[in-house]
Amino acid sequence: MIVNYFGQNCFRLQSGEKSILIDPINNRLKGDIILKTIIPTNLPLPLLNNEIVFAGEYDIQDIEIYGFQLEKESTEKFIKTVFKIIWEDIKFVFLGPLAEMPDGDFLDDIEEPDILFIPSSGKPFIKVEDAVKLIKTLEPKIIIPSFIDDGSKEFFKNLSQKPQQEEKFVFKKKDILNKNKEVVFLKSL
Repeated sequence: MIVNYFGQNCFRLQSGEKSILIDPINNRLKGDIILKTIIPTNLPLPLLNNEIVFAGEYDIQDIEIYGFQLEKESTEKFIKTVFKIIWEDIKFVFLGPLAEMPDGDFLDDIEEPDILFIPSSGKPFIKVEDAVKLIKTLEPKIIIPSFIDDGSKEFFKNLSQKPQQEEKFVFKKKDILNKNKEVVFLKSL
């Protein structure tokens, strides 16, 4: 499995010939499946065949995808969705542009991810202290920060880690089995 970061909340997961693109920042980036964690409520329909933007359960090419709408954070102008992906027996959770600590029921749906993608910069996203509390609650094996900026230094400090920036994250399930809240800091391509 390979994880690439393209800035903001844009990631690509790739295994073999299959790929999932999360929150593409331009039309040049391609993926077999495209997920969007935030969309305008006036989004023109129909969507592309490979695009998932709403809450629900999806099974595409042996990849299980679960979308959970963030009711507290969605407004008349936009809808926020968190995605949990189970692919090759690895559980990924993409929190997208999360701004508040989510409630207990929602946490049960996404608990114990293998890899957690979480905003790291603070305002306008989840406060760094709340992000750290959420990480302790969810207990991911690997943490991959999104929305990286100068505020991310505080995020790393609160997690007591000084990760080196990497071009990409390449791993197999066995590589992460014994990890515990380890930060993987990806460079934007």
